[in-house]
Amino acid sequence: MIGLLDEHQRTLAFAEVALGQIRSLKQPAVPRNYEIWYVYATGYNAALNKIINETLARQGRLTDSDLEQIYETYLSQLRTTDRIDKVGARVINEIDDVMTLITDALSMTTAFGHNLDGATQKLGKAHDLNTVMTLVQSLVKSTLEMRENNKLLEARLIVSKQEIGNLQQSLEAIRAETLTDPLTGLGNRKYFDRTIEDSVQHALQHSEPLSLLMFDIDHFKSFNDNYGHLTGDQVLRLVAMSLRASIKGQDVTARYGGEEFAVVLPNTALRQALTVADHIRRAVMSKELKKKSTGEILGRVTISVGVSMLQNGDNTDSLIERADACLYAAKRNGRNRVVCEADPEYAPTDHIQVA
Repeated sequence: MIGLLDEHQRTLAFAEVALGQIRSLKQPAVPRNYEIWYVYATGYNAALNKIINETLARQGRLTDSDLEQIYETYLSQLRTTDRIDKVGARVINEIDDVMTLITDALSMTTAFGHNLDGATQKLGKAHDLNTVMTLVQSLVKSTLEMRENNKLLEARLIVSKQEIGNLQQSLEAIRAETLTDPLTGLGNRKYFDRTIEDSVQHALQHSEPLSLLMFDIDHFKSFNDNYGHLTGDQVLRLVAMSLRASIKGQDVTARYGGEEFAVVLPNTALRQALTVADHIRRAVMSKELKKKSTGEILGRVTISVGVSMLQNGDNTDSLIERADACLYAAKRNGRNRVVCEADPEYAPTDHIQVA
């Protein structure tokens, strides 16, 4: 009882802090905002607390767009595991119910079989019409009961099939979310690793061209340092939006990590890949970055791009390594440019870290 009282007092204290923050900052007391401040009060999500403290220190407040972004980045994706657990538990319960039904059906079938065997033996020994009629009536009753039970089983199995189908769709939707970067909406690193491996194997087996683009946002650290991580997140979304608008069909886009992105271009030779890369570079540079909370114009974002093409004897690692080396060559030679492995700036061992 003492433990329950302690937990009661502790959680009430978190709730009071959350409501106090909402009240002092004059924010709407909606569930999203309450959850943000409740988690903030617990201190369990260090990244969330850091971004809130940083934004408050810089702006003195959190706008609705700030709160939306914080929630989407630091809280919404945490529900994926819970959702998987809940759907998994429902699948297990449904399977248990079906197994119970099948077990009951087997028992009824066994009992019906015994009744048939017994009736057959008795019919063989029956010498009068009344005995035969009694046995036939008993068999008819057992048969009707068996048919009714089978109908109930069939109806329940149909419902279970539909339920399991719905649960399967839910798991597929959750699976798609686990392969998606929540901030940009592009594929995440796990999705990229899985996809490029399949693409490389397919291209090698069918002797098809395959190119890889590696992007990096120029001077990204300065956006975070000068304007805060929320603005840095806005920069990432701006680049992702340009990628989605430029890449179509079977091409694959992903957030490779941090401020780095990747595009896999099946059935695409080097010259075509360079055209795509420069189109994306220009699309990003054409957009003006505006700080949502103040409307302040922060300038334009530029990216550097490295391009490699699959060669005989290549594997996934060597293809990525060359694109990465081209990327750093682009950054070392002035940024906001595209470099491929056929350019003089490219160096196979180029791994100099340039922001």
